[in-house]
Amino acid sequence: MPTTRETILSALHALLQTQPAPVLRGEVLPERVPAAGLLILRDGDPGEPAVTLSPLRYHYQHRAEVEAVVQAGTGRDAAFDTLAAGIGTVLSAARTLGGFCDWVEAEAPRPVDLAVDGAAALKAAVIPVVLHYSTSDPLA
Repeated sequence: MPTTRETILSALHALLQTQPAPVLRGEVLPERVPAAGLLILRDGDPGEPAVTLSPLRYHYQHRAEVEAVVQAGTGRDAAFDTLAAGIGTVLSAARTLGGFCDWVEAEAPRPVDLAVDGAAALKAAVIPVVLHYSTSDPLA
């Protein structure tokens, strides 16, 4: 049986797959970026939980990361904006990831341009996604 953390990350991955860009999880950036862009979900850091007693609960603000990457000659900025806005739209429509999570919220991206030898530059950003959830055990 998967842990609470894995269940939530899997639900986030499934939600992101509703975007037009392919979505990978924990993979390295491939040599070629599809025309629609690419999203890579990183598990991130659950951080130190707040703990309550009786009943014992661990309350996390887990910071997962979504890497958004586009590579297009003209229209790269617009393609990136569309990709990032799409992430925000699906997250705001599913704030509890189907009841697995207490709350999900994304933080603003900080885009950077990355030069690629012999090809159009990449525009990329890490979009932090904060997952609020509680569990009865840090390993459950």
